[in-house]
Amino acid sequence: MKVSCLGPKEAYSAIAAEKLCKGAERLYCSSFAATLNYLLEGVVDAAVLPVENSIMGSVVQNLDLISKAENVIGVGEYLLPIEHRFVTKGNIPYSKIQRVCSHVQALSQCSEFIAKNCPNAKLVYTHSTAESLSMLDEHTAGIVGAHVKEEGTAGLVFSEENIADAKENFTRFLLFERGNQPPAHSEYVYFTVVCKRETAGELCRLLEIFARHGINVTRVESRPVRDIFGDYRFFIEFKGDIGSDNVKSALKETQETAEGFKILGAYGQS
Repeated sequence: MKVSCLGPKEAYSAIAAEKLCKGAERLYCSSFAATLNYLLEGVVDAAVLPVENSIMGSVVQNLDLISKAENVIGVGEYLLPIEHRFVTKGNIPYSKIQRVCSHVQALSQCSEFIAKNCPNAKLVYTHSTAESLSMLDEHTAGIVGAHVKEEGTAGLVFSEENIADAKENFTRFLLFERGNQPPAHSEYVYFTVVCKRETAGELCRLLEIFARHGINVTRVESRPVRDIFGDYRFFIEFKGDIGSDNVKSALKETQETAEGFKILGAYGQS
């Protein structure tokens, strides 16, 4: 089996890929779009993408990617604990740091530490947290995962503490495979619908379907529909077995009444 994920091998996505596909060959990608494209093109058997962080919320870029992708479905989920470490090349005083490099999510999640210790530093965005290791110099620091320190990197100095604004920090990753047929059973189901601005109460009516069938909706998020101002695509997750009668009935009713209905995944928590 071969799985694509954001690289390099020290990236959080690579850890999630190993957890979701133990022992599989990994193809490290430079972007989330490339990660999914390799799956669509048949280069890999599966792809791993982060979809939500407990501090920053949804990874909206990936919500857009999976909503537009044809013939892919989420079949697995992994919650990865996130611990960020500040890293410098040697013992450089934080006051001399002019640039801090990392993925946009990591920089956002560590904004309080950066503001306190390097208030004048320029933020430089990288494709992954691990990529910042290649950019370190006497005036440039990075933010990487705690697991990088554990592996050991000669000449680099890591902060002892987790520098994230919130210490309880998790990122949720989904495992995608080709196809449109969900697994026979699940713990959670994830789907999307489109609600038009001129239709009053449309989202309320859709959610009422699940309440009527005794299904607990656990997540609702929206993204604008491209090129149609005022219309929104809603990403909805609920707890339930996709093979059960009440879930089948609720999904059938939703598909018959909602525009843009698409099942994005059915999976259990790891």
